[in-house]
Amino acid sequence: MRAAACIIDIDGTVVTSTGPIPGAAGAIAALERAGIRYVFATNTTRHPRTVLAARLASAGIDVEPERIWTAPVAAARWLQARGVTRVSLLLPSASFEEFSGFEVDDERPEAVVVGDLGREWTFDRLNAAFLALRAGAVLVAIQKNRCWNDGTGLKLDAGPFVAALEYATGRTAELIGKPAAAFFETAISFLQAPRERIVVVGDSVENDVKGGHDAGCQAVAVRTGSFREDDLAALARPPEAILATIAALPDWLGI
Repeated sequence: MRAAACIIDIDGTVVTSTGPIPGAAGAIAALERAGIRYVFATNTTRHPRTVLAARLASAGIDVEPERIWTAPVAAARWLQARGVTRVSLLLPSASFEEFSGFEVDDERPEAVVVGDLGREWTFDRLNAAFLALRAGAVLVAIQKNRCWNDGTGLKLDAGPFVAALEYATGRTAELIGKPAAAFFETAISFLQAPRERIVVVGDSVENDVKGGHDAGCQAVAVRTGSFREDDLAALARPPEAILATIAALPDWLGI
């Protein structure tokens, strides 16, 4: 058996906006039967963990919300540890529940938290964030994904907007989500397995493959979602495997 545990991406790996990846539920069931521990890890800011758990359940995968690691949850913990109390949240309102312990203040925030607003991005929202950062707020990027596949094709993700704020302010964002090693550390701690025997599985070469390797884990890419063959050339270390879909994971693991 190649692994003791897995950290599995959600969007583009297990499900898409149009439904589950064929064979995904069977692959997760195989992990359960083999006694391989796993958590789901995602950079999405569109939905809180409760909604993600329900979405996975509709795809035939039952998982407790506590076993879903999201970048907003990691960001909230990062901010709490630094004593931040007032935040401006540039992310969908559905994810605000992960920041219930903070005061939302768009005029005098201590931190500007940037996620994926999709079609809600406007000049006014970007400019207000720019002004808050100029006044001293910390720029926190929940993720810096360049793009994502919503099932109808590639769309801009949060990364280009984070980059715009970095360029305008001359500041570098604090990256909390994948591929930051700190994001993976909480999942590794929960899994209680040697990191070299943990496999990160995902469709993003940068976030899942490079991020997994930087955290000391193995990494497996799947050719679904936002996967692009050309992205592999930038890696210092190739993934341990490239699979057509997550349905092939049990065979690769030898279970």
